[in-house]
Amino acid sequence: MNLKSLPIKSTIIEIICLLYIVLFVYAATSKILDYENFIAQLGQSPLLTAFAEYAAIAVPAVEFIITLMLVVPKWRFYGLIAAFSLMIMFSTYIFIILNSGQFIPCSCGGILEKLGWKEHLFFNIGFVILALIATILQRRKLIKEKDLSENYQIKKHNGKLLKKRSFIIGIIISFIGSIATVFILYLLSEHEVHRNNGFTRRMPHHPANTVKGIDIKYNSYYIAGFAQGRIYLGNVTAPLRLLSIDTTLNNIKDITIKVEDIEKYKFSSIQLRIQEPYFFVSDGRVPIVFRGKMNDWSAKPFMTDKKKYFNFLEPIDSTNFAVRAMNRIEGNILGNLTVLPDTTKMEIAPGLLQKKLDGIFDTDGMLSYNEELKQYVYVYYYRNEYIIANRNFNQIYRGRTIDTLKQADLKLVDIKSRKEKKFAKNPTKIQQYSTTSGKYLFVKSDRLSKYEHEILLEQASIIDVYNIEKHTYEFSFYLYNYEFEKVKTFKIYGNLLFGLTDKYLVSYRLVNKYFDFRASKKLIIKDK
Repeated sequence: MNLKSLPIKSTIIEIICLLYIVLFVYAATSKILDYENFIAQLGQSPLLTAFAEYAAIAVPAVEFIITLMLVVPKWRFYGLIAAFSLMIMFSTYIFIILNSGQFIPCSCGGILEKLGWKEHLFFNIGFVILALIATILQRRKLIKEKDLSENYQIKKHNGKLLKKRSFIIGIIISFIGSIATVFILYLLSEHEVHRNNGFTRRMPHHPANTVKGIDIKYNSYYIAGFAQGRIYLGNVTAPLRLLSIDTTLNNIKDITIKVEDIEKYKFSSIQLRIQEPYFFVSDGRVPIVFRGKMNDWSAKPFMTDKKKYFNFLEPIDSTNFAVRAMNRIEGNILGNLTVLPDTTKMEIAPGLLQKKLDGIFDTDGMLSYNEELKQYVYVYYYRNEYIIANRNFNQIYRGRTIDTLKQADLKLVDIKSRKEKKFAKNPTKIQQYSTTSGKYLFVKSDRLSKYEHEILLEQASIIDVYNIEKHTYEFSFYLYNYEFEKVKTFKIYGNLLFGLTDKYLVSYRLVNKYFDFRASKKLIIKDK
């Protein structure tokens, strides 16, 4: 069509329709050509986990249908309203993703995947505005057409919606309905992930009470360890900086760590760990560990064995570490790393992590070391199981958490074009986080038991407590949100629980009536 021969308003309509046609055809075609990756990305979405297979077919199909409607003049008006509604849905989807606190891969297809989520939101909003402009202009164009009052078919299909009041109401309904549809899908998917009626929790009266919280401004902190009545926070975006805070959350110090020859190594994810009087700097992708003393915060190379790779390291004492590594046969493996002046030794416990699928995803979990009991504790993410083992791995206990999901609910897809393996759907994560102290294992879960209401997941974090000496479930309690922010990770120091939200460090006192920390050498605060 020759755009120069059309009036300006018609030209604008044609240009916007052409942009939408190019966008939808390109996006839908990219999704179909890379279908395995597309369905895997949808499956990882917190909104569409339960509907990934349906959405993988419906989304490109709807994009093609709207494209056809935009091409045919008779259906263009409805096509523009449909395009407006679809882009509102996409924008709402991105808004929820941005506020979900999770990293979710973009499932838009083609070069659109290169955009960040915020850039993508602005891109979508721009197209929403274009669709609204084109819809208004198309309505005015149809009203002015001479045959509108003469042709019964046009009156039948467009007459009511073209009235100004009806048109405005129709746009508002499309806007609100599109947003509501996405939120309903999100809530339904969340309900399926979190609701499990197969178990109950014991809930004593307030085993944990909020003491205090302080604003640490950023969400990039993690708990590196405790020493001499102080908590140390590492920062993933400033890996050689530490915040040192006393347990009353009053005295705060900023520490800069010096690491000898660190510029020689290409680190990607440096982690700091405190084991008084030492601190350790490591990144298992580069097989080196730096060690330094806390009195001067200066570290030197300590372990430099080029063959000792690991993906998690937890110091036990000045020369021994609990590690998780990976090999081609078993996948994830656990072991001891011992660093001596003349040698480095890594002892692996073969078969400790029992693979049931691939040995990598299905055995993924959290490794902790219990100082009081001298035991390793490993908690699986995707099945209701945890492992307790002594330092020599010759005494092993395999326990179950109170959840009922014994088999990891994982569906993997092998994307041959990209030579990678992904989740085909967002997996059901049974245990979100865990730590151990004294004779207890603390497990954070977002799975609701038989009598719990969904609103609890918005108001608090659920903590299940296990006795790892008796191998029993004790009870559960809630860590209520601080300043409307949920606790994501936490550690125990004496009878104080320190939790990190996005921007706050919060302390909770564990009531002595319910917890026995007499074996702990750390500070115990008496109940008031």
